[in-house]
Amino acid sequence: MTQKTSKTRTHYGKRSVSAIHPRRIRLLQAGFFLAAAILIVRLGYLQVLKHGVYEALASGQRELYKDLYPQRGSLIVQDANGTEVAIATNQYLNLVWAEPRKVDDPVRTAQVLSDILGLSHEVVESINEEGKTEQSPSEYDRVLAQLQKADDPYEPIKRRVSEEVGNEIHLANLSGIHLLREQFRYYPEEETTAHITGFVSEDADGTSSGKYGLEGYFNETLAGQPGFLFSELDAKGNWISIGARNLQSAQDGADLVLTLDRTIQHVACTKLQENVDRFDADSGSLIILDAKTGAIWAMCGVPTYNPNAYSEVESVATYNNQTIFSAYEPGSVFKPLIMAAGLDSGVVTPNMTYNDTGEEKIDRFTIRNSDLKANGIQTMTNVLERSLNTGMIFVMRKMGGDVFARYVHDFGFGEAIGIPLNSEVQGEISAVDKGQEIYSATSSYGQGLTVTPLQMARAFTALANGGAMMQPYIVKEIRYPDGTVEATEPEQLRQVISSKTAQLVTAMLVSVVENGHAGPAKVDGYYIAGKTGTAQVANDSGTGYKSDETIATFVGYGPARDPRFVMLTRIDHPRSSQWATGTAAPLFGEIADFLLHYKQIPPER
Repeated sequence: MTQKTSKTRTHYGKRSVSAIHPRRIRLLQAGFFLAAAILIVRLGYLQVLKHGVYEALASGQRELYKDLYPQRGSLIVQDANGTEVAIATNQYLNLVWAEPRKVDDPVRTAQVLSDILGLSHEVVESINEEGKTEQSPSEYDRVLAQLQKADDPYEPIKRRVSEEVGNEIHLANLSGIHLLREQFRYYPEEETTAHITGFVSEDADGTSSGKYGLEGYFNETLAGQPGFLFSELDAKGNWISIGARNLQSAQDGADLVLTLDRTIQHVACTKLQENVDRFDADSGSLIILDAKTGAIWAMCGVPTYNPNAYSEVESVATYNNQTIFSAYEPGSVFKPLIMAAGLDSGVVTPNMTYNDTGEEKIDRFTIRNSDLKANGIQTMTNVLERSLNTGMIFVMRKMGGDVFARYVHDFGFGEAIGIPLNSEVQGEISAVDKGQEIYSATSSYGQGLTVTPLQMARAFTALANGGAMMQPYIVKEIRYPDGTVEATEPEQLRQVISSKTAQLVTAMLVSVVENGHAGPAKVDGYYIAGKTGTAQVANDSGTGYKSDETIATFVGYGPARDPRFVMLTRIDHPRSSQWATGTAAPLFGEIADFLLHYKQIPPER
């Protein structure tokens, strides 16, 4: 069979253009341009839209870590000149770890590490549960033993190593010794702000979260949101260059700017510690508020702890902020509030008198004055100056139990303040609602009900601020990473008493400081309004009171004509002097003197 041959001839060298059909040329051109367009789009997608993915992958694990793990927000306060200072921030330190199977000379390596890290060569002795002495290897011996584990791929040597020391280890070029940067929470003010900051610790699942204070309350806000990386891999586990991948960058946490004044916090809390020590007391607490706004200038308690070493406390109770956690029977510092209620309801005046017989009998109970005296005819101002329990019962009876209870609630007792700090309690005031005279009587002079120091300070803002009670707040701003700022505005909760009543009570409390038990709270050149309180402490059984234990409190504000601050000082179980006149009052006076000069408030007399 004869096969027809093509008429097309084979040409060597240059091919004739005329042999290619024009349509094919157009198809080839279209295909070329389409391929080029796809390549350009792909390159643009990779270089622009997916730039972050490849930048992270190319820059190695350290940069990738930054993209996937958020920065925890800082807690910020202001100093005297308005400079912002972080009291909780992040610090990058090094973990020194060994890969013993790659260590050439364990003895030499251990010696070099010892010189750089300052490892001790002394054997550690300790007493076990049986009372016997036990010896543990020195730091040097422990590290040497780690390095001699020939087949071991990982041994942690030391954590929290500074950059400077880490650089020395890097320059030593020790085989099998590596550095890994780790992020830690750092608290520069240490014990001074511990009850406000709280701390960050590791959870059971290996993640970290805030505990107590602002770290606990605002954990999600401070922590931010972690990112993620998705990438297709080949059979060998390598990422495929043209495969699908996506990087969702982490969202850093927000910064919290606080109302605290760093200088006031330092001075006030240092003096609190000094006075707790001076009076051989169990504990103490302190709160300072802006009288007009409710902003917290200082807040602290003793004993305290170092949040950088939070695990070293003897008791977890040390973590609690006493100004919001430790509810107690306040004693006579409660009296100005009940006197204000009596004045505001119109049943008494500052100069109204009653006959103090030294005691009041209610049912089977006999209530006496703290001085155990019958003082005769006394004015309502005298009642506060001499802190007469019988006088407060007189005021309560004039009002009646229902009106009395209403004012106690209006002053904010029995309800949580809502301060954004973990572990706040609301106190217990059920006694005032029982409708029985004995309960109202004891409550009128601050026994038989419990309040927190912050609740007491908040109630006194009504006396200092023309009758308007202000909501305490500690977070001034929340600054989000996108530039959004959420500011806190001062909040007036309610007008508890009239402005006239507030002025009358203030004048009476000035007389208490000038002429009564609160003399040690005086500040030269200024009028201070305030009241002492020496409260009995209930027995653990719930009935009766301890005979040898008191809680001393002073609450006051100044300057009296235009109050700028409200302050509460509390000393628990002072052994060298059980009365507030000799403990909490002089502590108040010391800090008030500093505050008035620090705020450059002109003298008023």
